[in-house]
Amino acid sequence: MTQTFAKKYTLQQLAEITGSRLVGDPQYLITGVDSLESASAEDASFLANLRYKELLPQCRAGVVCIDPSVDPIAGKNYLVHENPSTTFQSLIELFLVDTYNQSGFTGIHETAVIHPSAKIGSQVQIGPYVTIDQGAVIGDRTRLLSHVSIGSGVQIGSDCVLYPHVVIREKCILKNRVIIQPGAVIGSCGFGFASDAKGIHTKLDQLGIVVIEDDAEIGSNTTVDRARFKTTHIGLGSKIDNLVQVGHNVQIGPHNLIVAQTGISGSAKTGRNVILGGQAGIVGHLEIAAGTLISARGGVSKTISKPGKYAGTPVLPLEQHNRQQVHLRKITEYIKRIEELEKRLESLEAKT
Repeated sequence: MTQTFAKKYTLQQLAEITGSRLVGDPQYLITGVDSLESASAEDASFLANLRYKELLPQCRAGVVCIDPSVDPIAGKNYLVHENPSTTFQSLIELFLVDTYNQSGFTGIHETAVIHPSAKIGSQVQIGPYVTIDQGAVIGDRTRLLSHVSIGSGVQIGSDCVLYPHVVIREKCILKNRVIIQPGAVIGSCGFGFASDAKGIHTKLDQLGIVVIEDDAEIGSNTTVDRARFKTTHIGLGSKIDNLVQVGHNVQIGPHNLIVAQTGISGSAKTGRNVILGGQAGIVGHLEIAAGTLISARGGVSKTISKPGKYAGTPVLPLEQHNRQQVHLRKITEYIKRIEELEKRLESLEAKT
């Protein structure tokens, strides 16, 4: 279904709002946003990946956000910026922000169950069927959408957003401007058991907490386990995708990016600006240096002390991994050559 937009901006206004350089008609009106393939003459679009450059001549968008390396086509309008994706994001928010994140349930809904000892800040939104247990603290302007469950003693800062069916278990701490997407569970028990000689597994109570620092975001159906007795820690500004498992006592550094289906075993530690690609696996009790990138499906089995790009299972420096993959692709050819050499050697030996 096509979205309807009520806002209209001239290209001059959009250039000023986004801090971009305008190429084209300053008075041209834009009323919405769309992709390069689907945009109409009233839409803004963007080119952030050069693999889609061939779409530009056919694109009907009223303006396209590009970076300075892209040559403008005569007769078309452009917003030129070093980061066209960020520019376009500003336009998305400009045109769409009023149509998203708006609930019809304002204030505290009558079906919410709030313990009398809980402390609720000002301008807090608490949706239908939210439960808030004893001693919990909810900061100013935080939004708890429907069916959110807040355990006893939980502390949540200001301007946080918890989407439907989020669970924050007892005593966990969320700082300010934290976003938790639907279905995420923060503070579930770490996977800890003591096994006896008969192979019987006895649960070890997990009595620590989870602390999530300012501006972090946790994706849908991601789980962050509480520590056994201390703290599982998610660093300042870190972004964790959907379906990620963070084990007990893991320490995630500031501004990490952790992509979907990654699993991080207990007590692992990452430095600042670490990136873990989709389905990466991290063994417990190791460290990953600041600035390290682990590619998709990378398996980290030992501490990485030297920053860089790594790939494979177990991971190797990316260049070494790529060389190894080239050799592996030729393995059938190598086997045939070895078999031929063996036959020639046998033939020579038979003659002697």
